[in-house]
Amino acid sequence: MIFSSLTFLGAFLPLTALFYLLSRNRVWRNGVLLAASLVFYAWGEPRFILLLLLATLEAYLGGLLLEKHHSRAVLAVTVTLLVGNLAVFKYLGFFCENLSPLIPALGRVPALALPIGISFYTFQILSYVIDLYRCKVSVQRNFLSLLLYVSFFPQLIAGPIVRYETVEAEIRDRSESLTEAAAGLRRFIRGLAKKVLLANTVALLPDTIYAGDPAVFGTMSYWLAALGYTLQIYFDFSGYSDMAIGLGRMFGFHFLENFDYPYVSRSVTEFWRRWHISLSSWFRDYVYIPLGGNRVKKGRWIFNLLVVWALTGFWHGAQWNFILWGLYYAALLLIEKLLLGKWLEKLPSVLRWVYTFFFVNLGWVLFDRTDFASLKSAVQTLFVYRPTDWAGVFSSDLSLLVSCLAVIPALALSFPILRRPLEKLPRTLGGTIVLDGICVILLALSIASLISTQYNPFIYFRF
Repeated sequence: MIFSSLTFLGAFLPLTALFYLLSRNRVWRNGVLLAASLVFYAWGEPRFILLLLLATLEAYLGGLLLEKHHSRAVLAVTVTLLVGNLAVFKYLGFFCENLSPLIPALGRVPALALPIGISFYTFQILSYVIDLYRCKVSVQRNFLSLLLYVSFFPQLIAGPIVRYETVEAEIRDRSESLTEAAAGLRRFIRGLAKKVLLANTVALLPDTIYAGDPAVFGTMSYWLAALGYTLQIYFDFSGYSDMAIGLGRMFGFHFLENFDYPYVSRSVTEFWRRWHISLSSWFRDYVYIPLGGNRVKKGRWIFNLLVVWALTGFWHGAQWNFILWGLYYAALLLIEKLLLGKWLEKLPSVLRWVYTFFFVNLGWVLFDRTDFASLKSAVQTLFVYRPTDWAGVFSSDLSLLVSCLAVIPALALSFPILRRPLEKLPRTLGGTIVLDGICVILLALSIASLISTQYNPFIYFRF
């Protein structure tokens, strides 16, 4: 089940909200959220809920042992078990496939299905265990409360990666109000509209062009596909994060922001301060800094950066293109920090933006094309000119024209052009009516779109 589905919008969310309102104390309300979260996760693949429970139990027992002994050995064993779960289900097939020429027996290891959201909830659990060892949080003695933190449905399958310290107090005691619930609902609708009206519309460009006839789709159409995917992944993932943050707020939880208009960035370094903030800060705090960060000799610092970005790429998927994508950003960041830093600062802002957007756009091609044959073909077409038969493009599929036109508002809305007008809207009854009216229209358009088509891809669902 995903947030942008009619099942979630028409049944799951209203029923969860109703049972939550009917519950009058914190224990029962947490129970409603936990039950709803387990149903939400079990909707697609019920068997994987056992792995979720096992990972939570490992963290629970490890946490109790850490409180009693505060032992590095206990931390190491707990982290190894948790990372082992992720490694077996997400990466075992990758290693067997690549090592089978050297060790033929590995080729007979059966492929395992990837549990939904395992990368996200594993990193959340790891943050709890590591922060407990660092004495940043208190041990959670109630297994069900810890399970609620791990399985809470707004952030379960696609983040943001919520650290235990962020919601530790709110699990025990939080205040709900009509004002907070309304603000959360508005945020949810905004995210839903970004996902359904923008991401889904521009998604037709890369899906159609990359799969199309090379005699029809040439260089300019491939750049259009790259731009379409750049916009799709932003509105897809940031829209989902908006929905998660909004849902959390509706139930009294306050998650940290995950995106801050990354496409306004004027350097790759700035881009990664604005994109998927919960993931980049996780790797910074739990991998980069423990390795020594930049407080070491230059050679070791370069090594630290390469390790972190290789892991960042590998976290996204057990395929070589993701590792290549991570190392691509490691190289760009090293070039900026060692060579281009001062020179970039002297350039006009618009040129810095063009430079950044070009390399980010190219990076998403590496991310999107998961097999090297397709990746090689895409990159070759981008940089070795081949004409596009535009008449053939639009005559074969008129929906592509709609997607092309959608690129313009999508690109504009990836900038904060509406933030100031909305912030300046008076906090009066009239201003609230205007804001709520916009939300009603966006919700109606989103539902109409979902009813009219079954095309509803979600990129980060596979992670």
